[in-house]
Amino acid sequence: MASVIRMTARRPLSSPLLARLRDRSPGLAASLLSGAVAAGLGLGSLAVLVLGMWVSSPYPDSGPGGALHVAAALWLLAHGVELVRTDTLSGAPLPVGVTPLLLLALPLWLLYRAARDASDVSADPDGPPPVPVRTAWTGVVLGYLGVGVATALYCSGSELRPSWGWVTACLPLVAVGAAGVGAWSAHGRPRAPVLSALVVLPGPVRRLVLGVDARARLGAAVRAAGAATAVLFGGGALLLGVSLVWHGGAVRASFLQLTEGWAGRFAVLLLGLALIPNAAVWAASYALGPGFALGTGHVVHPLASDPAPMLPPFPLLAAVPDAGAGTVPDWAAALVPVAAGITAGWFVARAAVNRAEPREASRAPWSAGRTTGVVLLTATVCAAGLALLAELAGGPLGVAALARFGPVWWQTGGAAGIWTAVLGIPVALGVRSWRLRGYRARRGGIPAPGAAAGHAVGTDSATTPGKGEGTSESESEAKLKLKSKVKWKLQVRSAKSKARANPKAAAGVNAGGAGTAEETARPTEPAGAKPAMSARVGTVRGTNGAVEDELYDFVPADDPFTPDWHDDLARASRWAALRDAAAPRDGTAGPQAGQGSSMDELRPDPAATRGAPTESRPRPDETWTDTAEP
Repeated sequence: MASVIRMTARRPLSSPLLARLRDRSPGLAASLLSGAVAAGLGLGSLAVLVLGMWVSSPYPDSGPGGALHVAAALWLLAHGVELVRTDTLSGAPLPVGVTPLLLLALPLWLLYRAARDASDVSADPDGPPPVPVRTAWTGVVLGYLGVGVATALYCSGSELRPSWGWVTACLPLVAVGAAGVGAWSAHGRPRAPVLSALVVLPGPVRRLVLGVDARARLGAAVRAAGAATAVLFGGGALLLGVSLVWHGGAVRASFLQLTEGWAGRFAVLLLGLALIPNAAVWAASYALGPGFALGTGHVVHPLASDPAPMLPPFPLLAAVPDAGAGTVPDWAAALVPVAAGITAGWFVARAAVNRAEPREASRAPWSAGRTTGVVLLTATVCAAGLALLAELAGGPLGVAALARFGPVWWQTGGAAGIWTAVLGIPVALGVRSWRLRGYRARRGGIPAPGAAAGHAVGTDSATTPGKGEGTSESESEAKLKLKSKVKWKLQVRSAKSKARANPKAAAGVNAGGAGTAEETARPTEPAGAKPAMSARVGTVRGTNGAVEDELYDFVPADDPFTPDWHDDLARASRWAALRDAAAPRDGTAGPQAGQGSSMDELRPDPAATRGAPTESRPRPDETWTDTAEP
């Protein structure tokens, strides 16, 4: 029995291929399940809402099957799929292509969370291994599309059926995009996928995005474009609210005219709430100038309003400006894109000049040309965002006069880009100049070298720029002093290098002794420097005898001349100290008692080398002797 157990333990349970599939299958299965659950949650939420209104309706037109078909059609419409209504008076099918943007937010958020949860790494060390990003993303997308295709097939035979061309285009696009963002966010938002996607951009734009300091410029452009888009969207919502209040009577009449039961009015209210983001985008396009269409050939913009006659009664449509030429309140809507352009320019200028301390600044301020390029990139991103929102917010509601409702995407996007560029460039350059003045003032206000240690050497605080009660020096004077001190420091290093190259000449090894090493290594101060500069700069003596600065007004670079611990002067000094410590106190040999050895006692003695006994040490150039005095 024991042998059977040992053979079973040694025998592999599966081949390497099966083991690999077994290791990957749990992650793929979980990702598929996450995608299916995300689709089911969105579909179930709409189904519960539609069934609740069907139950509360006093005169339902169909049974629960019809309510479920409507819920499934609304779920597909929320993804941008165009529907076709067949129960018309004329019998001709009519398209319904206006996507409620509030309903679109639900599947986007569910897909994002599903992909992020499927890609998250377990915090438990003994937990399952992390799922690869491609496996998680593929599983979520396939699971979501599986439920989506089944829903489209379920609605294909109802009175409100989807268009299969739009199903093929919109449903995979939403699933792939939202799941990709979720997986990318779960793995720390790496830069490689973003940079690889930017390869499709034109050459000038790609050079602007992928050049030097690309990450800072791209991040600044995205933030500025997001802020400008938020201002446009918020300003459009504000204009919508003002117009609803201004046309309050017409809005209330249209709301009560649609239906008489409370269940129907509640449904109209929910539909109006779902379409409020669409109306905000329409109002933003109105403020930008192109306006929006209320029927084929009928455009509403600040200069004139021409809505199509016999529009269906709906509260949001009742807030449209009255037909006729524009008035001063209509022209005041241009303040919204003005605020958006100023916001974009301010964000770019804030990124162009870092107001942090120079020691903490991560990069130099941008030039005027680079700042202008970032504003143009911001305008491009903002134009793309508004064009996408305008395309999603509009669409057909029928044929003939109802074939076009909402703004035209390329007109709205182009107007947003022009407003942002025209107003953002002067604002960005002006704010950049103002912030650059403060940046330079901070650089000129750095204390002089040794100012922090000036109290230790008795320096008055009034001599430090920006400190105490004394007046601060101008920027030009500070720059001249800084250049003079840097030149003086370079002279110190040059003298130190010469001292190491020729130690005897620099140290003054002669009859006068070695006490002139400091004076030889230390150069004279520059002629333009103040007399008190050397007193303010704290000094320390290095191991090689040269004078080194204790404080710097800039981050010192590594000394290219490493100290030589075995040069002639250092070796002679150490040997003299050892001889002084080992000399007898009776004065019979070595230096006399109480006297320290000097450099003269260590010089080679030609007479001693000829006759007297000596104690020599091997040297590369000469022999040092020590002869006892009689």
